[in-house]
Amino acid sequence: MASVNPFFDDLQSKPEVIDPPQNEDIMDCEAVNDPTQAAIKPNVTVSSSVRELLECPVCLNAMYPPIHQCSNGHTLCSGCKPRVHNRCPTCRHELGNIRCLALEKVAASLELPCKYQSFGCIGIYPYYSKLKHESQCSYRPYSCPYAGSECTVIGDIPYLVAHLKDDHKVDMHNGSTFNHRYVKSNPHEVENATWMLTVFSCFGQYFCLHFEAFQLGISPVYIAFLRFMGDDIEAKNYSYSLEVGGNGRKMIWQGVPRSIRDSHRKVRDSFDGLIIQRNMALFFSGGDRKELKLRVTGRIWKEQ
Repeated sequence: MASVNPFFDDLQSKPEVIDPPQNEDIMDCEAVNDPTQAAIKPNVTVSSSVRELLECPVCLNAMYPPIHQCSNGHTLCSGCKPRVHNRCPTCRHELGNIRCLALEKVAASLELPCKYQSFGCIGIYPYYSKLKHESQCSYRPYSCPYAGSECTVIGDIPYLVAHLKDDHKVDMHNGSTFNHRYVKSNPHEVENATWMLTVFSCFGQYFCLHFEAFQLGISPVYIAFLRFMGDDIEAKNYSYSLEVGGNGRKMIWQGVPRSIRDSHRKVRDSFDGLIIQRNMALFFSGGDRKELKLRVTGRIWKEQ
């Protein structure tokens, strides 16, 4: 929706998770990842007019206490109030410190479905618990794990697997073992740092194997690591090992795959994988040490 007020420009932001007002009538929903524990009330409906009342006119996000209003009754969320220099963006009157307690109480009486309902979440949550639930909902979509571009696609696992195959042309393999050879003519360059992403299907799950170069200090290093296409609690049911070597030497890494809830950069920058220094990588490659030739083998297994 286009802004019609100069105060609206560049003020879009995510809502801050704010604790609800202390009120015995407000139900606290603890089971954020188990929608079956939330009240299932399919007949609960909230009219669009009520939703609009609770929408901040600046950032367009839902408003949470304290909800501010001007002397003419126009409301504004607490996050946007300092950004409009204490002037109502609707009528330009001074905002002051008036809270709209009536609207806060209206919000406290509402129960709404999770915004990830289309992904399978069937819970109905009190207005003031809904935001917290959605930040941890097990049905919230995953981000595309492809690191070679700033891909913004989100979806469930089957959708992302098809997306990786069709749109990113990622290699798909069945099985829990792998044996890959990586060759680069100029190992001193780290441009196009993401070299390869391979998806493995085993144990009824999907895993992403990353191998890339990145700059550490003044020299590039190489890292290989595995990510699990699912949540962290499921990822801990699996382990994997990676091995690289040559000229009679080898390095072995064993670890637990990280969930794709953790970004590729977060995993890489935590060095949670097989790290190979450039000099060692060139030693493994043999020859005149001017071309990188690494063979990485590994396997995935399920813990008992």
